[in-house]
Parts: sequence; C-alpha cells; structure tokens
Amino acid sequence: MKPTPPPVSFLDRYDGDEFAPLYTGTVTVTGGEAAHGRASGAARSNDGNLDVSLRLPPEMGGPGGGSNPEQLFAAGFAACFHGALCLLAMRERIAVPADAAVTAAVTFGRDPADGLFTLVAHIRIALPGVARHIAEALVRNTERLCPYAKMARQGIECIVQLAD
Repeated sequence: MKPTPPPVSFLDRYDGDEFAPLYTGTVTVTGGEAAHGRASGAARSNDGNLDVSLRLPPEMGGPGGGSNPEQLFAAGFAACFHGALCLLAMRERIAVPADAAVTAAVTFGRDPADGLFTLVAHIRIALPGVARHIAEALVRNTERLCPYAKMARQGIECIVQLAD
C-alpha cells in the first residue's frame, strides 16, 4: 500500500473531557552484553517494525556503533514536526517543497538545576522556496500543534510503575 499523509480532518478540534488515545507505540529495551540498555541494549517494538541496537556514543565514553536515546528522540521529534507542518500546509493550501526538512538535534547534558541530567532540543526547519513570512507563520502554528513541541514546552504526563 502506497504511503499517504493523514487526512486534514486530523486538525479538527477535539472537544472531549478526557484524553482520547489514537495510537500507542510500545518499545521494550533490554540490556544486552553490558546489562545496560543505554550502553549495549536493544530496542524492539511490539510489532517488530523497530529493532535497534543501542550503544553509548564515543562522546560519552562508549564504542558507538549503534543508535542512542537522543537520536531516537530526535528522529521522533523531527518526523512528528515535519508531519504536523505538512498537514497544516495542506489545510492552508501552501505547497511544501519535496526537499523541505526538519532537523532535530537533541543534546544530553548536565542540569545545573539539580546537578543531574537534562535534554536540550534544537529544531531547525528548512522550507526552500516558501516565502519567509509564510514559512514563519507555518512554523509558529506547527509548534502549537506538534505533540513533541508541546511536550518540550509544557511537559508530559508520565506514569512510572513497577511490573508485577
């Protein structure tokens, strides 16, 4: 089946009182040789479509040779932002060029607030051939729509629990 974008009706406002789930992606990480998910783990989705070896990058003292959580988060953020941008552009009848790109750089680092760790995301959008004022408005509106951007701005509900 040929891939197609979601319908513009996805942009219709939801007026329910509770969270309405549309899709859940489930990924399990195991520890691998070092018994440490970040250093030597494997990330596998429940449907088998994602199967990634995880490795600590050389910048953090590891051997590299695999992906890492920052790359995976950046991929999700960039893909979601690109999709939201294209959906808004379709609704507004703005032609998005085939070479439009969203690049997400996610940096893992030390948090001065608590001395532990935090992430910083830098999102760069390239819309060649789209007038600057139109591109700026489109990016602003996408930032309001994209759940990754909303999560980065507002936080996310996170439930952590020990399995039975």
